[in-house]
Formats: sequence, C-alpha cells, structure tokens
Amino acid sequence: MDARLNYFDSPTAGKALKYFMSAGKALKESTLPAVTQELVALRVSQINGCAVWVDMHTKEAAAAGETSVRLNLVAVWREATVFTEAERTALELAEDGTRVADAARGISDEVWAYAAKHYDEEQLTALVIMVSFMNSVNRLNIITRQPAGDYEPGQFH
Repeated sequence: MDARLNYFDSPTAGKALKYFMSAGKALKESTLPAVTQELVALRVSQINGCAVWVDMHTKEAAAAGETSVRLNLVAVWREATVFTEAERTALELAEDGTRVADAARGISDEVWAYAAKHYDEEQLTALVIMVSFMNSVNRLNIITRQPAGDYEPGQFH
C-alpha cells in the first residue's frame, strides 16, 4: 500500500508536524506514567484503526519492557485481569474520549471522578491531552493511508 501523501517531502507538513511532535514530546516528559501513556496511545489507535500508531506504540511499549500478554489484551482490557485499577480508568477515559461521536456523552462524571482518584491534576491534564493528541495524529495517518509495519522503536526520538 502506498501513502496518499508523503509528509516527509512536504514543507507544510514539516512545519506543522514539528509542532505536533513537540506536543508529543511534552507529554512524554509529563508525570503521567510512561506505561499508561503507551497503553492509552495503543487503545486510542486500535479504536481508530490507525495501523501506523498501533505498530509504533506496540513496539515502543515492548521495547520499554511491556509484556506481550498485556499488549495483546489492551483491545479487551475490560475482561483482562492484567491491568491495574489506574490503568483501567485511563483506558476507560481514553475510550470514552475517543468514541465521543458513538456515545455522544464524552466523559461521564463517574469516569472522571474515578480517574481523579488515581491521577493528580497534572496527570489528568496529560491524559486528556494524550487522548486528544492521539486522536488527531491517528487521523493524519488514516486520511492519507500511511502504511504500517516498518516502525523501529525510537525512530522518531
């Protein structure tokens, strides 16, 4: 499969994506646990059907020591026993924040309160921005049909 656009050859994309990627870097440097960031990025990308970011975050998480069992169970996290309560609430917030058009409710007060029990305000801020960021970058890849499978951990760091 060939991509519709080559972002690396476009001066406009180069300028705009520099800012997108700096937002991603700021999130990586936040106090939100790195493992939570990878799980959330993976789940949002799975829901959106973004192969590029599923490929990237599966490989990044594995390179950081995440187990294949947990990575394989992210898509069915509700039925899996391998995630902490904090990770489960982050995944629920990520799903609700990604499926806003499906559920038309966004994040319920119950989900928000549960997340606030596990994450401080700075971490919640990073989590919300992470979900929004992932939805945005997923769409950049989906719209232009970017192919997946060639990502190497650390490639964009």
